[in-house]
Amino acid sequence: MKSIPSNTQAHIIELLRSGTSTRAVAKQVGVSQSTVARVRAGTKESISTPQNGRPRKLSERSAQYSARLMATGKATTAVTVQKILRENLGVHVDRRTVARTLGRSGLSAFIKRKKPLLSKKHKERRLAFAQRHKSWTVDDWKRVVFSDETKINRYGSDGREYYWKKRGEPLRDHHVQPTVKHGGGSIMVWSCFTANGPGYPCMVEGNMTAEDYRRILQSDLLDTLDHFGMKMADTIFQHDNDPKHTAISVREWLAESGLQVLEWPSQSPDLNPIEYLWWTVKHRLKQYQTVARNNDELWERVVEIWNNINEDECMNLIESMPRRVAAVLAAKGSHTKY
Repeated sequence: MKSIPSNTQAHIIELLRSGTSTRAVAKQVGVSQSTVARVRAGTKESISTPQNGRPRKLSERSAQYSARLMATGKATTAVTVQKILRENLGVHVDRRTVARTLGRSGLSAFIKRKKPLLSKKHKERRLAFAQRHKSWTVDDWKRVVFSDETKINRYGSDGREYYWKKRGEPLRDHHVQPTVKHGGGSIMVWSCFTANGPGYPCMVEGNMTAEDYRRILQSDLLDTLDHFGMKMADTIFQHDNDPKHTAISVREWLAESGLQVLEWPSQSPDLNPIEYLWWTVKHRLKQYQTVARNNDELWERVVEIWNNINEDECMNLIESMPRRVAAVLAAKGSHTKY
């Protein structure tokens, strides 16, 4: 191998340090690219390889600042970051540049989930519930009948919002979209489910009252227990803290029935697996080629979908309960992925 004069080597190294590409150095010095590569490899210090293509529009400092804005919740969209960069740092870039920079920082855009607004008191009660039930096994949860009502639209709406976070990171308050329960819809449906399958569904005409709810428990709930051969004394009933659920007439009936009622923390749909069944119903409704012509047809479709939910689907949800409880513990009472 032909030796390279020391002054030529020094010139090559100086050009490489300045960020000149291997090809440009070879052309300028009058040697081959492989010669330049050997000089780079032979030097004791590290000389970084210049990047191909155009230089990035955002500096490393600006990229780190952008990622930090997302991580702390001070910005929730690439457009917001773009505005802050312009106002605080005088950096002018478009939204797509910001999005690409966030992607290189390990952040990804997700659809913002709708979650109930959690106060400090809500988080404390959720955490206390999880601590009381952290040792419950799947067999314990198989005794529980989960219930809830939901409103179902004839026309669904999207209204998606996005947030940015690293994959695997826990949900934070600024990653979710607070909602108020029972907002809008065409028909209201109540039902429950057990480890053995879905319970009897019931469509409620108008606004459900405490008296309506008591009649539902006396008929649809008891019919469900009878259908699955569940004994009242061995069954635990779950419902949330809606005022009609906690009305005196309802509490008196539950006490007389002998059903044990699961003490439930407010604002905790993520702990109630029936929410996934309601999502399943609404998702499968979208698969119909036409929108239901009226509420009666919508109800017929809901009943058909609900009754086709199988035992395995229900059992999988019961088996998720220890994981849901563990997630609330890990989040210290705050939002979970469920």
